[in-house]
Amino acid sequence: MHIDTERSTATTRRGRIVRTIRTPAVILAAALMLVAGCGRDGTGGEDATVGKTTGSSVPSEFGDLGAVCGKGSPTKSSAQGVTADKIVVGVFTDFGFTKDPEFVDAAKVFSSWCNDHGGVAGRKIEVVVHDTNLTEVRQRMLDACRDDFALVGGGAGFGALGVKERLKCLLPSLPAQVSGAGAVGADLEISASPASLPYHNIYSGFHRWLVHEGYPASIDKVGMIDADSPVTKVLGEMAEEVFRAQGATIAYHDYYPVAGISNWAPYAQAIKEKGVRGLVFNGQPEQLPKLEDALTQIGYRLDWIDATNNNYADSFLKELGPSLAFQNNVVDLSGVAPFEKSNEVPAVRQIEAMFAEYAPGARITFPQLRSISSWLLFAKSATKCGDDLTRRCLYETASAEKAWTAGGLHAPVNLSDREKSVSCFNIERATPDGWVPADFKPDTGLYRCDVELYRFTKNYGAPVTLADVGKSMTEFK
Repeated sequence: MHIDTERSTATTRRGRIVRTIRTPAVILAAALMLVAGCGRDGTGGEDATVGKTTGSSVPSEFGDLGAVCGKGSPTKSSAQGVTADKIVVGVFTDFGFTKDPEFVDAAKVFSSWCNDHGGVAGRKIEVVVHDTNLTEVRQRMLDACRDDFALVGGGAGFGALGVKERLKCLLPSLPAQVSGAGAVGADLEISASPASLPYHNIYSGFHRWLVHEGYPASIDKVGMIDADSPVTKVLGEMAEEVFRAQGATIAYHDYYPVAGISNWAPYAQAIKEKGVRGLVFNGQPEQLPKLEDALTQIGYRLDWIDATNNNYADSFLKELGPSLAFQNNVVDLSGVAPFEKSNEVPAVRQIEAMFAEYAPGARITFPQLRSISSWLLFAKSATKCGDDLTRRCLYETASAEKAWTAGGLHAPVNLSDREKSVSCFNIERATPDGWVPADFKPDTGLYRCDVELYRFTKNYGAPVTLADVGKSMTEFK
């Protein structure tokens, strides 16, 4: 398939691909990697569009949701991107630059499975991949505004750059992940799985556990290292505020060049000199193993390292090398079922079966679990809207879910509460035998659900609203 240097649209029997190829600055690429969710290694992405229609060996029932997709007899072209035959759905990705196909693969897998079972109440899903190539978020959002019914299951590192355009064209979004001031909690956007909140910290339960239960000796010696970019510096400021609110003392807070460094020895020595016992790292996933190697080389072991769920991946375990056994890496999955518990979670087993059938060879990533949650919410809500499927019906139906679990894929999320939708967490620990649950005392199945979310006292940026772009819900049809 030929890909033009500006934009190309390729049509196959599986749908359309919209892709952009340009060369942005390396420093921006590094910044993207700080906020993009990473997971197990994946392959594919080139032909991830509408799925085949030859039948599926994977049942149409998903977890406790029952049959999500199925046949129907729609008759109306009820909204932009909706006809009696299909629904045009956009997926945002930075694949053209990062070469990470996770959201494209997730769209391929879900749409293939759904279409093989009859589609969304008889309408087939047509996926359009909007490849931002890192920096062209606004341009791709304008493309989506022109053609798509909704955005589902994707994400872009600089996604905040397109929020105003999305709201101007009244385009609803059910993303896999959101990042950036203004984007988190923006209007007409629903995060189906446990995700960042605009005014509350969803990791407060995890942070409290770290310094009060898991490793109380670290409470006076917490350290932080952030990449020197606006996005990660804000993440560091948020974490520092929350730890201080927990009574912790920040003994060390430093920054490293966003493009990365080759010599982490000075940082390791500074951490040792400050006596840091717990470390939060906000940066590119590939940089943390280098820092840990420098710490291990000088024989300094911390009580814990918060690797963030960006690093919840098999590849991270391999990259740690000797530090895997020497250091103690922990991550908070915020109430999403871990991979190693698939034998206990039918929803995870079904996702594995779906990937095995529709994307053989691709490994499932943590962000893809979030993506599938968004796709399930979309399909369930759109089906409920029936023949009169409109953007407003989709949005209002989805946002009425008060205990959304994606069929048991994650802890309940109250989608009707835009400020405090999450109340559970679960912690994984990296070991030579793989990822295992930490001893965080779950009280509700796999999760601990006694979280009192911390409300930020500082202003880290308000979500963009319809009013900010001169629109209102009365115009949303």
